[in-house]
Amino acid sequence: MGELILIRHGQTEWSLSGQHAGRTDIPLTEAGEAAAKSLAPRLAQRHLVAVLSSPLSRAMRTAELAGLTGVQPDPDLMEWDYGGYEGLTAAQIQETTPGWDLWRDGVIPGDAAHPGEELQQVAARTDAVLDRIRPLLDDGDVAIVAHGHLARVLTVRWLGLDASASRLLGHPHPGTLSFLATEDEQPSIAAWNVP
Repeated sequence: MGELILIRHGQTEWSLSGQHAGRTDIPLTEAGEAAAKSLAPRLAQRHLVAVLSSPLSRAMRTAELAGLTGVQPDPDLMEWDYGGYEGLTAAQIQETTPGWDLWRDGVIPGDAAHPGEELQQVAARTDAVLDRIRPLLDDGDVAIVAHGHLARVLTVRWLGLDASASRLLGHPHPGTLSFLATEDEQPSIAAWNVP
């Protein structure tokens, strides 16, 4: 059985500053492009039977620079819609909502472009992705190019845990790889946040 390879898109100005970039389409920085290119040799060694990506340009560009071909944009892989917290850092949010925690408190509604999502809505999207790719893993590896919070939710759902367990995983750094596998027919994390 193949592995599910999670690729966090390369660095953007907002990932560098800690701003929540859900649906805002932010381009990669030069460092983000360099990190994406550096993934190519490792990914070239894998037998990929499918590549799915968030349709946002930071993810699609990461896939391109990493040498991935046949990339299928999948709207279910877009980052959490942060609603009214879009573009804000955690520190800025805590100025108005002391003690705020994304995993516990969620987001507030935003404008029409950023209405916001509940954690369970994000989990439902990742479950739909996992349902589509599990059969493909019988034939080889599947790569997914996506975003930090979404990758955490997808991973805990892979493990069969409630989406709230996502807080237990460290945030994957931009331009890193994580590997989800099975061991003794049980879902597992083979590696996490690998540069």
